[in-house]
Amino acid sequence: MIKPLEPKKATAANKVQSCAQILSEKKAQDVVILDVRTLSSFADYFIICSGGSRRQVVALAQHLEEALGRSGIKPLGIEGLAEGQWVLLDYNEIIVHIFYQPVREFYDLEGLWADAPRQLLEPTTDLTSEGSAVREYRA
Repeated sequence: MIKPLEPKKATAANKVQSCAQILSEKKAQDVVILDVRTLSSFADYFIICSGGSRRQVVALAQHLEEALGRSGIKPLGIEGLAEGQWVLLDYNEIIVHIFYQPVREFYDLEGLWADAPRQLLEPTTDLTSEGSAVREYRA
């Protein structure tokens, strides 16, 4: 379980790792963090992940909003919750994109932002740990 963040002390890098971990714990698929600081003026990071169904997409978005809300971190806006195909949560410096898998493949945000350094959140085999490990690579 992730420790609650202190909103005033949390950096964007800390928040993005916490967001990715929260989504991973709720069984988000293919969690990717894109570092868009040098490519974008509106965000520092994108988190892109998938759900296996529209219901799971909505559940992931609601879980993330609730988990961060307990730390006093509220989104500036949420789009797409009613449809459950592509939900966007805007946390100012972090934009979270939660896709229904076929929709993710269609829009291919990773391809559009191919120049961004990325981190993949991967499950670990050690079940006593936090449950995930981050591996950084550049596409």
